Amino acid sequence: MAGIMGEIPDTVVTRLAAPVASAMRMVVGRIPAAPAAVLGRLAAPPDPGLGLGSTVRMVERMRRPAARRRVRAMPAPPDAPQPKPGTAPPMPAGHVAVRPRGDSATVDTLSGLPPLVVERLLGALELTVAGLAFPDVPDLSPYVGDPPAGRFGLVVASDQSEAVSASSLVDRLYPGAADLVTSLSRRLAADAAVSELLTVRPDAVDEPTIAAEHARAYLALTVATAGAVLSKLKLPPLVDGPAAAVGVAVGAAALLLCEVPMPAGYAAAVLAKVRAEYALPRHTAGSVKVSGHRFALIEGAVPDVVDFAANGLASVVDGGVVVRTGVESGRVSVMLRVLAEPPPAVEAGWEEVVEVSWRAAEGRASVVGADGEGDGRFSRQTPPWPGEYRLRVSATGRDEQDAASESYDLVVWQAPAAPQVVHRRTDRLGHRLRGEPEPPPRHRPERAYRWVRDSTLAMAATITVVTGATVEQVLEAFGADPARPEPMREIADNLRNRGAIDPWVAVLDTADAVLAVEYNGYQGAQASIVCGASRCGRAASWYWNVNALTQLSFAERGVLLAAFEPWGAEFDVPETVAAALDGLDFSEMGSRTGKGLVAVERFTGRGITADDLAQIEAAGIGYRITKT
Repeated sequence: MAGIMGEIPDTVVTRLAAPVASAMRMVVGRIPAAPAAVLGRLAAPPDPGLGLGSTVRMVERMRRPAARRRVRAMPAPPDAPQPKPGTAPPMPAGHVAVRPRGDSATVDTLSGLPPLVVERLLGALELTVAGLAFPDVPDLSPYVGDPPAGRFGLVVASDQSEAVSASSLVDRLYPGAADLVTSLSRRLAADAAVSELLTVRPDAVDEPTIAAEHARAYLALTVATAGAVLSKLKLPPLVDGPAAAVGVAVGAAALLLCEVPMPAGYAAAVLAKVRAEYALPRHTAGSVKVSGHRFALIEGAVPDVVDFAANGLASVVDGGVVVRTGVESGRVSVMLRVLAEPPPAVEAGWEEVVEVSWRAAEGRASVVGADGEGDGRFSRQTPPWPGEYRLRVSATGRDEQDAASESYDLVVWQAPAAPQVVHRRTDRLGHRLRGEPEPPPRHRPERAYRWVRDSTLAMAATITVVTGATVEQVLEAFGADPARPEPMREIADNLRNRGAIDPWVAVLDTADAVLAVEYNGYQGAQASIVCGASRCGRAASWYWNVNALTQLSFAERGVLLAAFEPWGAEFDVPETVAAALDGLDFSEMGSRTGKGLVAVERFTGRGITADDLAQIEAAGIGYRITKT
């Protein structure tokens, strides 16, 4: 390499300042606001309230290796040296390849930007860049690597922007040229002639305008600098000079905009925008990482020491509320609702329910774990105003010592400060934390079916258990032909290829009953099928799906005894069915799948086990249901 960027003397940078500033004035007005605003937010904290996506994700993508580009060099001459065994063949002398990732941070950053942003900027600037002239700038070619000597050929197949491809070629032909633009732009930004052009005009007060003006100024700087640098290089005809200049400039601008602070007034503009667009009600659901038995709805950091003796569930701290979990660590399910008015009566199914007041210093609290980590969906969700707020915390499953069994519902609304209210206090953990005698442990037969949530049946299925019948009789009741078994994989592949949802069933003959399993199917929930299957004994089925729809069905000797969704309403059932449901509260949050399977097991005397499902899947045999 003829020189390195650190060797460029200050006198050269000073000579560049005036022509670069002049070119900036020509370029800045040609930069469109929308793509510029995307670049202008690179140093801003990610803010879901803006509805602009996560800036963090884009910055991470910018720093990944450039997308793979397929490259083929021209064939080597017959007398070219052969590579040693186990080594890659060298490129023949005089040939150049664009590798999947280069050494240039500028080009790699460009490759990580959203393609539409790069394309819009290229379309807006390439003609302007082509018309820029730099007759008085010093020759900067001694400060980049030497181009390849002799003749060379190159074939590049790529679906990338021309700006990315052209910049990559420049970086390969003149190593260091792209990063030289970034380095020079950084130094030029400190020159008085240039720095005065980098300030955002005073009448820019709204968030999109400030972000766009901020980026326009720096992109104009890097476009002018790229033009000055590349104008002195002898680019071969295969390189689109304007596209290369725009590409290098956009990559350089992105790097600089990640470094410089956001303009004065930007934070206030963001808050004004969020407040103007904030609407209620809002609802978010997801999971939160728990550590130290805690997570929080809070504006700042979660304190290390929290006392839960007052109510056993929620403790008010500065800027929010910390919630006590049953598990020490793991991920628990959380729903967050922010309402304009107080919520209605306390919902059934929750074991502990507490209401507390807290004061928001700024507003926009987030649901986070004790270490501050949180799901982006829960970030800054409460109203963007300071003041007094009320929070109702509902919890279930804390006694299970199983993160997947714990669920929480957080309901927020603005209200004057008021004393805490404990609506429900039934779990054993709450009693311990409050210093009260613990109630006896609850018998939970549904725990035996925890394995289902980690199985292929987790999202949706129907399990039918039949007594007093053969496998053939059960298949015929389902409308399947016992003489036509098929590999389950082939059935699934056939349905997927056809985009079909035709029903099918797998069966297992046990000593006590026949088990019929439908993956994401529901035929066993139909009255005609469960009745037909029960002609010589009993049959019961439990259906559930991803939309929380369920149905329990019970039949005996061909007669339907009951078929219903077992929660949300009262229902009358015969004694035999009532006995199967005894003690199973389907209104409780969580574990409904297990409770339904318990009811089926009690009615038929046989449930399904993880080993049963493993046998069915090891056999891999299914039957299409052709009569429905």
